Amino acid sequence: MTSFAEAAQVVACAVAVARADADDHLWMDMRTDRVILSVRNRQLGYVTPFDVELVERLSATFHDRGWGCRPSATQMLEMAIDAMDAAAIRPFWKAVLDYVDELEPAGPTDPLVDPRDQGPAIWFQQMDAPRPQRNRIHLDLALPHDGAEARMAAALAAGGTLVNDAEARAFWVLADAEGNEVCLCTWQDRD
Repeated sequence: MTSFAEAAQVVACAVAVARADADDHLWMDMRTDRVILSVRNRQLGYVTPFDVELVERLSATFHDRGWGCRPSATQMLEMAIDAMDAAAIRPFWKAVLDYVDELEPAGPTDPLVDPRDQGPAIWFQQMDAPRPQRNRIHLDLALPHDGAEARMAAALAAGGTLVNDAEARAFWVLADAEGNEVCLCTWQDRD
């Protein structure tokens, strides 16, 4: 692809192939040099046999039109947090990332997902013993400057602690109940 106009043609074609099911199964990210498609049932949160069939139809249509598909470029990012008590730290991560429960199942150790489909799923791995000499996780989360303090308040109310605010408003360091850290970052007060 070489332009938004060509990418828009791919998007229009994908919507036409998916028909009425596009809203419930298709997510697209359009760039000047590519269109990234993600197919899964939005209600269930996972890939169904229908989704597999839809991918096959999309791939065949794109191939017929000379639009190459690169399955080797496919990837998915998930983040794991090692935890002694996932149920105790899960509410903090849900609040600080503004995530929601994965649709099925939604137990205390099950993944959290971004309702905007932009960030990776977060899941919790049970540890048998603490690993004090190993960094278990650290995230930097860039936020709009006018929403950072509200997000911080929600995370603190969900069991988090403020570790360091020496660089505020550039960033604040928060931690969950087990010491896993996240920096809430803004564009303000940076070089």
